[in-house]
Amino acid sequence: MPEPTAQGGPDYGRFIEAVRAIQDHARAVDAPDDVISTAADLLEQISVLLAPYDADEWSSPSGRRFDLPNRGNVLGVPAELTPVDENTVTGWVRFSRFHLGRNGAAHGGTLGLLFDSVLGYTAAVLTGEFTQRTAYLHIDYRAIVPVQKRLDIVARLRSQEGRKTVVEAQLYDGDKLLTEAHALFLKLKPGQP
Repeated sequence: MPEPTAQGGPDYGRFIEAVRAIQDHARAVDAPDDVISTAADLLEQISVLLAPYDADEWSSPSGRRFDLPNRGNVLGVPAELTPVDENTVTGWVRFSRFHLGRNGAAHGGTLGLLFDSVLGYTAAVLTGEFTQRTAYLHIDYRAIVPVQKRLDIVARLRSQEGRKTVVEAQLYDGDKLLTEAHALFLKLKPGQP
């Protein structure tokens, strides 16, 4: 399990949000050629600024900032999750423009990313087993999942036996079930990557 850190300082969350905003703009923008050229120049300058500080996954603050949504990981779908009892986690998620497939709907692959993250969090937090891997993840797509809208999610621990943890989750827009998933997570053996 990654060690929690405060690396990146008080502006690390703002940094992650700025990167996400750029991703949204990259997905949505229809700017004049000169604006795109200027933006590309600025992004290249940012890349040069940050390059000397690249670190491995165990040293970077990304994924280790437990004080931030998604532990400061830019890859995940923005979400806020809270355990409410020994078997349930609830919260909200919001697919951004970056996650758009077509026609206002989130790309189906981003739903896999969301459910793997939410169900992994649920399995870890509710069992106390933080070194697990996804053995399988099954998703049932019931309705279009809109982008740029706050949606509700409920995840539950269904069973735990030995190294196996079974969890499930449902994604809602109000009372409407949009998507649901279930997964099996396996506790890693000592030394297993």
